[in-house]
This record gives sequence, structure tokens and C-alpha cells, in this order.
Amino acid sequence: MAQSNLENSQSPPQGAAASALMPEALRQGSPVGPRLVGGTTFAGKSAIDLSQIQILAQACLQGLDAARQVVFGWQRQGQSLEDIYLQGITPCARLLGEWWCADRLDFALTTIASTHLQQLLYDFSAEFLQEVPQERQDWSLLLMTEPGAQHSMGLFMLSEFFKRAGWTVTVGVPQDVAEFKRLFQSDWFDAVGISVSTDRCLDVLAHLLPQLKAGADNLNLRLFLGGPMAMNEPSRLKGIDAQLLAEDAPMVVKRVTQSMPSALTQAL
Repeated sequence: MAQSNLENSQSPPQGAAASALMPEALRQGSPVGPRLVGGTTFAGKSAIDLSQIQILAQACLQGLDAARQVVFGWQRQGQSLEDIYLQGITPCARLLGEWWCADRLDFALTTIASTHLQQLLYDFSAEFLQEVPQERQDWSLLLMTEPGAQHSMGLFMLSEFFKRAGWTVTVGVPQDVAEFKRLFQSDWFDAVGISVSTDRCLDVLAHLLPQLKAGADNLNLRLFLGGPMAMNEPSRLKGIDAQLLAEDAPMVVKRVTQSMPSALTQAL
């Protein structure tokens, strides 16, 4: 099965050419350390603000070790990994995308920084899953990107929240429609969540998903859709018996869990 993978971490390009591509704040060459992330200036735990998110972006451009040091600094402030994921890593990914769209970073630098950002999720996975241990649930979930998707960090982060809530989770990043179908049919799942980031496959999914759900072994399979295009073009997916979810990861987990048959039975 296609799993979400990372390229080997590497250092960003050096020299004047790379420096010219960075935002002005990053060209200053300031070192990353506890003081820069507020470890010695905050009185107690404070929210992760834009300046600290920019520091994480700078660190991801400098290298993976620098990015880890920013997270360690936030933890010393008293931030939980859930706070760091939602208030730090998620907006940092958006910020990198904004810099790329504004031509302030080229594709290579954006890819390197994003790879380091995603690697943080892998590095801290075991600690995150133990941060708020939950009883194991009986439910299994398949989380997939659309066929041929280029980005899977958000999906992996969501999978971590489901795992921490006790779900058994499979993450798939299918390269084409055939692999998408194979993954969907590969096992018994209680729920399937699809992240739709582009409009390339909207029509294909609108045609394919009703067939896959109707042919599933689990007649009570729950289907969920998320991602930018699912939210922007819901009319093109209206023929799919699926719930659209646009909340952050903890709320998505809560809503999906509450929708499960056994959860509904317990609530009665």
C-alpha cells in the first residue's frame, strides 16, 4: 500500500542565490534558540504568535535540527504537542505556501522546508500519541489523499489525532485512480476519509466514490470528505453520500467518532 513517505532530509541551498529567495526576515541570519521562541521572556505559557511561526519557518529552511530546537523551545514554554501542531506547525505550513505563491521562495526551498516540517510530525509521533493516552477503540479508519496528490502532511497530522483517540488508522497516498480503488477495497473499514486538495479529480471522485461505497463489505461504512476543494466545490460532490468536514483535527475526530453507530447507541 502506498504510505505517506518523506524524501531524505537535506540542507537548503547555500549562497547568495538561496539567500535572495528568502523573505527579508530570514536573510538576517539570526540564530534559532530558546530566547527567540520565548523560552526566557514569557511569564508562563503564551500562545504561539506569528513571529514564532516565522522563526519555525526560518528554522525549517536552515535544517531539521534547527526546526527541532524551535519545538523543544516551545515545549519548555509549556506548550503541549497538540498546541504546537495546531498553532505552530499548521500555520507554518500555510506561511511557507504563501511565501511560495508570492515568489519569495522557490519550489526547491519550499519543498525542503516543508519536508523538514513534516519530519517533525514523525519525530514527535510517539511522544504525541502518549501525551493524552486513550483507550483503544474498535473502529478502523482509512485516510487517503486524492489520486496523485503532492501533499500529505495535513492527512498524516489528522491520522495522529485519530490514533491518539484510539482508532486503528491506515494512511494511503495513491498515485493513480487504480491504486485509489485498490486501497479503498483492501480491507474492512468502519470509516473512510478523503482529502481533496485540487480540482483535478473532483469529477472522478464524484463518479467513483458512490460505486466504491456501494460495493464495500461494510454496509454501514461512513464516508467523509475534507480539504480545500471539497469545501470550495461542494456542488460537484453532491451525489456522494458523504459528510463534509472543515474543522481542525481534534474537532474532526470528535465529529467522526460521534457519528459512529456504537457511539450513537451509547448516547441514547
